[in-house]
Amino acid sequence: MNKHGYGAAVRLAIISLALCGLVFPLVVTGFAQLFLPNQANGGLITFHGRFVGSYLIAQNFNSPMLFHPRNQTYSASGVDPDITLQDAYSQIPRIQATTGIPPDALKQIVDENVERTLWIAGEPYVNVLKLNLVLIERYPAIYQSFS
Repeated sequence: MNKHGYGAAVRLAIISLALCGLVFPLVVTGFAQLFLPNQANGGLITFHGRFVGSYLIAQNFNSPMLFHPRNQTYSASGVDPDITLQDAYSQIPRIQATTGIPPDALKQIVDENVERTLWIAGEPYVNVLKLNLVLIERYPAIYQSFS
């Protein structure tokens, strides 16, 4: 290859690097900040003025008083923050036994926090962090060590 061939290849590589490595990520980040700012910033949740987690990534809850995230054997990534309604309902007896909160009240909390992927379509699910924060908020005497 002659001397001119290398120059064109180097220029193309530099231009491609600038476009793909700098311009494109900045444009995508800008659009994300404009149209989906909460998600673009990590879905961070604060509770009583302090950061407690992200509603986009599963938190490691292991207290019998709280809802637990999906078992890793059923979640490919292990970071899924949501559980099915059936999974949430199946945890109610454990939470009721350790806290004394009536099962109907726990079921109501689950039902009030149902989300769907496509507005009214799609499988219903609940976010574990949001459920646990509602429990802590509604029953401060029981969850005083979590406040």
